[in-house]
Amino acid sequence: MNNELLTIEDALALDIRGIRGIYKRCGNPALTKMLSLLEFDKRFVGARGVVVWDEKNDEYLDFLGGYGALNVGHNHPRVLEALSKVEDMPGLIQTSLPPVAAALANNLAAVTPGELQRTFFCNSGAEAVEGALKLARAATGRPAFVFCENSFHGKTLGALSVTGKEKYRTPFTPLVPDCHAVPFGNADQLEIAVKRHKPAAFIVEPIQGEGGIIVPPAGYLAQASDICARYGTLLVVDEIQTGFGRTGKMFACEHENVTPDVICMAKSLGGGVLPIGAFITTDALWRKAYSGVDRATLHTSTFGGNSRAAAAGLAALEVVLQEDLSAAAREKGRLLVELLTALQHRFPLIREVRGQGLLIGIEFNQPQSLVNTASFGMAKKLSHEFIASLVASELAGRHRIITAYTLNNPNVIRLEPPLTVSENQLHVVSQALEQVLSTHKGFFGIAASRSKAYVKTLLPNRR
Repeated sequence: MNNELLTIEDALALDIRGIRGIYKRCGNPALTKMLSLLEFDKRFVGARGVVVWDEKNDEYLDFLGGYGALNVGHNHPRVLEALSKVEDMPGLIQTSLPPVAAALANNLAAVTPGELQRTFFCNSGAEAVEGALKLARAATGRPAFVFCENSFHGKTLGALSVTGKEKYRTPFTPLVPDCHAVPFGNADQLEIAVKRHKPAAFIVEPIQGEGGIIVPPAGYLAQASDICARYGTLLVVDEIQTGFGRTGKMFACEHENVTPDVICMAKSLGGGVLPIGAFITTDALWRKAYSGVDRATLHTSTFGGNSRAAAAGLAALEVVLQEDLSAAAREKGRLLVELLTALQHRFPLIREVRGQGLLIGIEFNQPQSLVNTASFGMAKKLSHEFIASLVASELAGRHRIITAYTLNNPNVIRLEPPLTVSENQLHVVSQALEQVLSTHKGFFGIAASRSKAYVKTLLPNRR
């Protein structure tokens, strides 16, 4: 295929038809089609804080927040200023000790709980999980892992092996062997599995994000920590989505005064500007895994700790601390849950409102009137997967509010705005959702029309 080479100027001048055409030809055509159907393919041209602008200069409130990557908001001036300060530095030179990454490692050791001290930098959450799993095997000499059903830790092969959603696992089997799932929130079942398999690590999210914003029973994480300690299993806490103030504490494990053996982090660590991931562990565990010159390069990452990503991380962490965004998430999260719970009492379409801080999930019931519109025998699929995406589409298309459903439970809309969100913006979103739920006839008319189009995208081409 002889594609004409495009410049950055060409890219910025593309209209939505041109963008769609390239994605259909050179990207993921099925995903492009799905996003177009749900009207999730707007062309955005600017962003600051919680607000983004499209090419018509219409303003949208971003309540998706980059799946938790935008704790400090879009294009925070402190983050952009930090990038300007390193723009003339080498981005990466492996035969050196970069000062900006050193400072970030120091600061992460200062803000994480307990004796967590040694940080490994990478580029994403999945890479942080991969590194944590390798560390656990190297430090303990054990091969097995225990993870939770309905969890999400990433889609690389190792991270996928401890992710509890068969939809994402099955096409890539066999995965890493000796990985064993237990029900999330059940300490008794966890202890049975840990005793039986003697795993290197138990990896767990303090709150299951992609699982549908599932909060475990109070005390579960502390129980898990005790169980792991008794059997010599490392506790790896995945704070990739919950970290850096999102739940009302710097890290969600701190709600139960738990100090893990390893914390995985990413997403908002990059200030919403650059990708960066990391895991942090104790000096003792690091030495067991990687002490000595002969083991120093067993696990490395080419772009890990590069100057620009580390500078963004330094600035983002400063913003979280100096603006006390943990407290902001705690207080604004209470308000948002209060507003949404009031809607739940009025509208039976809302099954449950749950979460912690500004990590909130709204789970919907499936209305029978929508199920009956399904064709081609796809009612069951629609009843399980369609309603939250329709509500999100209505919020975006009619009210200019960006949300999305959770990967493992498509009946749940996540609300994960930047922690800088205002109380007024929370009220705007609540009022918009109220209008969507109030206009049942018009909403379900749109649902019926879109459901038929959606069904066709799920079916193979028919002659």
